[in-house]
Formats: sequence, structure tokens, C-alpha cells
Amino acid sequence: MIIQSIEIFKIELPLIEPFVVSYATYPNMPSIITKLTTTCGIVGWGEAVPDEHVTGETLEGTFAVLKHHLAPAVIGENAMNFEALHEKMDAAVYGVPAAKAAIDIACFDAVGKKLGVPAYQLTGGRYHEKFPITHVLSIATPEAMADEAARRVDMGYTSFKMKVGRDVASDVARIRAVRERVGEAIAIRVDVNQGWVNAANTLQAVRQLEQLNIDWLEQPVKADDIDAMVAIKAKTTIPLMIDEGLRGVRDMREIIAKNAADKVNIKLMKCGGMYPAMKLAHMAQMAGIECQIGSMVESSVGSAAGFHVAFSNKAFTSVELTGPLKFSKDIGNLHYDVPFIQLNERAGLGVDVDEAILAELTDESVVVS
Repeated sequence: MIIQSIEIFKIELPLIEPFVVSYATYPNMPSIITKLTTTCGIVGWGEAVPDEHVTGETLEGTFAVLKHHLAPAVIGENAMNFEALHEKMDAAVYGVPAAKAAIDIACFDAVGKKLGVPAYQLTGGRYHEKFPITHVLSIATPEAMADEAARRVDMGYTSFKMKVGRDVASDVARIRAVRERVGEAIAIRVDVNQGWVNAANTLQAVRQLEQLNIDWLEQPVKADDIDAMVAIKAKTTIPLMIDEGLRGVRDMREIIAKNAADKVNIKLMKCGGMYPAMKLAHMAQMAGIECQIGSMVESSVGSAAGFHVAFSNKAFTSVELTGPLKFSKDIGNLHYDVPFIQLNERAGLGVDVDEAILAELTDESVVVS
């Protein structure tokens, strides 16, 4: 299982509708796809979706660091040696988790295919049978968000992740409008994406939200302000989730030590792939913290990788990997039984990549061997 070559594709995935969060609007979703080939002829697919505001990486920088540093560092290495591969990548470049995820995911896909087992068998074996899919509501007017939520309820969805983070007053109006439209039986999770900045603003909001039956409040303050999360957690009954504030082991240690969150959102793009994600999940599980697998809005490749991690560990109680449902054209064929996801039993990630569509969406590519 020696890595012989890695082909790197810079692409843009077309969205059905623009994706709007507190810090940006995405008309399309830029992504990096990796095609890893071993000396025995097995191909593994990986993906990186960098985000300047979350992972600290740009699309162009991710393409370059894969081309010049990470891919050369792992050529000639055994794709089965996940710990050693990450050590090689960490020695080559500090940080750049999304770039490392592109290689990590491709290795899991290739190794699963070599052994003839789904990737989740490499991360603990099947634990969950299926997960409900949470629909993500982009920031819009209260009326527009409530209308979309109502349409999705009619389609069978039972939970929503609401993107907010513009200002407290308008955000509370958005949340209240959706709750009034869908009723009390539908789960609502609120994701601020750091938009309320600090504890003072957040506490103004939570006083108005505590009567609205919110499942949890996600990352209301700046990513590095763990102490603000501690202060908020002490003054609200709404469960708190950390997202942008959790990137790796060091952050998780601080979150656990300070009892800064009830839940954590683990994303492969923030931590470096499937192997590091499992390490974070084990840390959280030992501390009694529930986990979610989240997404940077990835294609079928990155989304499938996240699902394989979530399905193999009981610490994961929710998933938010809906990228393929948001694209008008995808490179892969990850299948959703909306409003659920049930993984197939195929080897590796269980996803076929349409290389004709990949070529159509590619802006730039290179082969490293």
C-alpha cells in the first residue's frame, strides 16, 4: 500500500442557492480534491475545503501546500500507517488542517478498498445504524427563514440548524419566527459563527431565547475566547456547543479543563482528517462531552468521510453533513434517504467519483509523484 502519486484538483462546486453565514456569502463552494494512487493500483479520494475564517487556509494556499509540501512528504509511504503519515505531514508543515485532511481521507478510502471493508471499520466499526439529517437554514429575513423551514418540515425534516450572527435583535427575530412557524416538536439549533463576538452580547440574546426551546447554541463568541464560553455557560440553561474554537488536541484540553461547553462540533477540515477526528472524539467521550460531526459544505467525498467517523463512535449524537444536498452538481454519489443518512456497506468511503464531472469543475490540477 505504498503511495505512488497524488493528483490535486482545484474545483468549484455549484450551489443550488448561495450559502450565507455570519462572515461570508458563498455563491459556489471552492474545494480541493485529491486522487491518491498506490503502487498496487488502488485509488483513494480525499477532499479539502479550506476557510480563511475557520481553518486559516485559502484555496490557493491549500493547493500550493499540497503540491509543494504535503504530497511530496507522503509519496513512498505506506497508506495504512495513519499515525506515521500524520507525523510526516506535521513535520513538513505546521497547521494547515484542511490540506492534511485531503490526504488523510484519501488514505482511509484506499485502505478500506484494499481490505475490502467500509472506512468506518478502520475507526472503530459500525455503532450507529442511521442519523437524522439536520437542514441548515442560511441567513435571510425572518419570514424567508420561516417559509423555508415550513417547506422542509413538509419534506420530512425534524431538525434545523439556523445560521445567524448579524446582530442580536434581528437574530432573535429570525429564531422566534422559525419557532412560531414550525411548532415546538421540531428541533432548532442556533449557529452564530462567532457573530455575537463576546459574552455580553450573547447573554442579551440568551435571555430572550431561553423560552424558545433551543436544542443548543453554537459558537456565539470569537473562536479563541474560551473564557467567554465559560462565562456564558454559567449563566444560561441553553446547552453550548463549541465549533470554531475547537481545532485540535490543545483546544480540546482547554475546553475540558475549563468545562467550557456541553457539546463540541468536530470537523475533519479543522482537525486534519478522520484519524485526528477520532482522537478528539475519544477525548470528548472521556470528559462526558457530546460530539457532532460538522461540515465546511463538502462534496460527497468529504461528507462521506465525516459520516464514517460519526457512525463508528457513540460520542457522536448528531451530524450536519449536508453539502451534497446543496449542490446542483456533485463529483460523487453519496446517497441520502432524506431526512436520514444510512451508509452503504461498500469498501472505503463507498463513494464513486465521476471523473468527467470532476474535469468539468476543475480550474487547475497537478500530479505529484
